[in-house]
Amino acid sequence: MPRGVPKAGFRMTKNRKSGKGKFARGTVISKTQAPVYREPEVYETEDQIRNKLDERFTAMTMMVESAIAGNVRAVVFSGPPGVGKSHEVMAAMEKHKPYHTIIHGFVRPTGLYKTLYEYRHPGSVVVLDDADSIFEDYVCLDLLKTACDTTRKRELSWLSETNMKEEGGDKMPTQFEFEGTVIFITNTDFDYLIEKGSKLAPHLSALVSRSMYLDMAMKSKRDYLVRIKQVVEKGMLKDMKISKSDENEILAFVDKFQDTLRELSLRMVVKIATLMKAHPTKWQSLAKVFCVKGSN
Repeated sequence: MPRGVPKAGFRMTKNRKSGKGKFARGTVISKTQAPVYREPEVYETEDQIRNKLDERFTAMTMMVESAIAGNVRAVVFSGPPGVGKSHEVMAAMEKHKPYHTIIHGFVRPTGLYKTLYEYRHPGSVVVLDDADSIFEDYVCLDLLKTACDTTRKRELSWLSETNMKEEGGDKMPTQFEFEGTVIFITNTDFDYLIEKGSKLAPHLSALVSRSMYLDMAMKSKRDYLVRIKQVVEKGMLKDMKISKSDENEILAFVDKFQDTLRELSLRMVVKIATLMKAHPTKWQSLAKVFCVKGSN
C-alpha cells in the first residue's frame, strides 16, 4: 500500500512521529508512521475473540450481498492485510455474479472517473481492493464522495481539459449520473486517522458518513492468531490435502514464532503448508529460514 497511510490493526501507542504532507493533486497528503502491534486494554478470552470475529465477518458477507443487490450504495471494510477480507467479498461476487470490476493498486483520478462511468448503471459494482492510493489524492476522494453520496441523485463531473474517451473511442461526457455501488477493501485505519486529525480526516469522515463502515476489530496478535485458527479449521488447507494433524503442526509453528514471522497472516499459513507438502521431513527447518526473521 502507499507509504504514509496507516494500516488497520496494530497501532502505535507512543513515540509516534509524523512528517509533513503536501495537500495537492497527485501528491501525498498524509505522512504518518506505520502502526505497530498494540495489545487491547481489556483482556478477551479466545471464545470472546472468536465470537467477535464471527460477528464481523458474517456482517461483512451480509453487507456485500446488500451492496450487490443495490440496497446499499457504498461499503468500506477496514482491516489488516492477509486475514480474508478480499476472499469474503470475492466469494459473494462469484456466487451472485453482478456486473462488476475489481481495481487493485495505483489509481489516477482519470482512471477512476472512467471506471465509475462504465459501471454507472444500477446493479453494477466497483470493488476497490487494496487501492489505497485513492486516499492520497483529493480529486479521487471528491469523486468517491459524490459516488457514495446518500442524495437521491449522484452526479459526477469532470470539467478538466483532459479529453477522455470510452472503450469504443467516443468522447466521454463531462457529467453523468452514477447509480452503481462501491465497495472498499482497505488496510487503512479510518478511525485512527480521523481520531488523530490527519489531513485526510475530513475526507475519510465524509466517506464514513456516506458508507456502511466496518472495522474488522483486529487490533492484537491474539486477534490474528484466532482468525488464522478459525479459517484453517473451516478447511482453508483442504485443497492442499493437508491432514488435521498437519494443520495442528502448522498452527503450533505459527503460534511459536508469532513474534518473528515475516507476516502474521493467512498467506503465511499457505507458505508454510506449501513447504510441508514439498518437504515433509524438512519443512520446519525450511520455514524457519524462509518465514522467520533473524533465524539461523
